[in-house]
Amino acid sequence: MKIIAGLGNPAAKYEGTRHNTGFAVIDRLAEKYSIRVNTNRQRGLCGAGIIGGEKVLLVKPLTFMNLSGECIRPLMDYYKLEPSELLVIYDDISLEIGQIRIRAKGSAGGHNGMKSIIGHLGTQEFPRIKVGVGGKPEQMDLADYVLGHFSREEQAAIKESVKLAAEAAEFILTDGVKEAMNRFNAFKRKEENGGEL
Repeated sequence: MKIIAGLGNPAAKYEGTRHNTGFAVIDRLAEKYSIRVNTNRQRGLCGAGIIGGEKVLLVKPLTFMNLSGECIRPLMDYYKLEPSELLVIYDDISLEIGQIRIRAKGSAGGHNGMKSIIGHLGTQEFPRIKVGVGGKPEQMDLADYVLGHFSREEQAAIKESVKLAAEAAEFILTDGVKEAMNRFNAFKRKEENGGEL
């Protein structure tokens, strides 16, 4: 059993916002694999199914973003899972729309949902997929930005990002985090190295 958790806020007014990109990836996986994410368990909306031959629990915490750990920790305890058996998907303002970044572990990087999960688990040693939502304009408040909706021009790009993140999650299940990093993070390394891998 693996848990794939997408982070977001559980209210209609937050649908389609930058901060709910993790929810969007869970919705994409649920649709593709006909998994009904409709069971309320440990303060999260959950759905069990099979992806890549692996039994998974798709989770959308209902605690609101900043308290995400209050859902994730009880689920991990209930299923007796190790941190390595958790995959968290969330928005990242340090990445441009269209980019994703996979990490095997790491700090919260200022993301309150991740801070909550790390605090409740007592470790940052779990894999995650960061989905770029673009940097905020200088004059704009951070909360207003992440709780805002994508512009019409950004819609197609974020749709592709969500699709890519879902593919990355599948790949992690079948081939592991290291191989997924090599495959899905490679395009960024190309840019950093002047086109050379």
